[in-house]
Amino acid sequence: MTLPRSRAARLAAALLLGPVALTPILATPAQAQWTVFDPTNYVQNVLTAARSLQQITNQITSLQNEAQMLINQARNLASLPYSSLQQLQQSVQRTQQLLQQAQNIAYDVQQIDQAFQTKYANVSLSASDAQLIADAKTRWQNTVGGLQDAMRVQATVVGNIDTNRTQMSALVGASQSATGALQATQAGNQLLALQAQQLADLTAVIAANGRAQALQSAEQAAAAEQGREQRRRFLTPGTGYQPGNAQMFHGN
Repeated sequence: MTLPRSRAARLAAALLLGPVALTPILATPAQAQWTVFDPTNYVQNVLTAARSLQQITNQITSLQNEAQMLINQARNLASLPYSSLQQLQQSVQRTQQLLQQAQNIAYDVQQIDQAFQTKYANVSLSASDAQLIADAKTRWQNTVGGLQDAMRVQATVVGNIDTNRTQMSALVGASQSATGALQATQAGNQLLALQAQQLADLTAVIAANGRAQALQSAEQAAAAEQGREQRRRFLTPGTGYQPGNAQMFHGN
């Protein structure tokens, strides 16, 4: 069965002009139908697909931002690989050991009180000359020992300067190359610890020098007191110099 040429032309024109639903014209035993094209539905489907693609793109961007944030957090939580704690503790221990090795009179309140009560207090009027000499010798030994202790502490602190310089250079370098906030903070804390160690050395030097000066001043004060007592004994009648008869030539 063939359609007239004019009818076929009109049918083709109708298909091209607009969204006109087509009804089956021919019926076959297999129930064949014409395919219906809806431009409006097609446009909506395209817009829906575009919006879905945009949502997927936004999700990918969000995941990338979260991944970068996690990377930054990992950097900020990374621990500083360098530690100067052991070297600083060793420097403090060396200085502290010298202070504990103080000669004769240690840095102990009770021991200081006892030493000053027995060796630096007022000279006993009943003490023998031998005892006065022994006490003076003890005080002199304390003064010399204090001066030696002070010089030993000074030498140790000067020796720590080179170690402190090395540690400071390493810590500044670690701070400048820190990859995160935690590493920078830890480097800063270690620099503060280095300053605390230097202050401890300075405190030790001041304490040692002060101890040496105090012992020297105490020795001078005790020596002056002992000198007055010895002069009193020398000038006291009956105990000082007694003149006697001197015989120049033996008699016949």
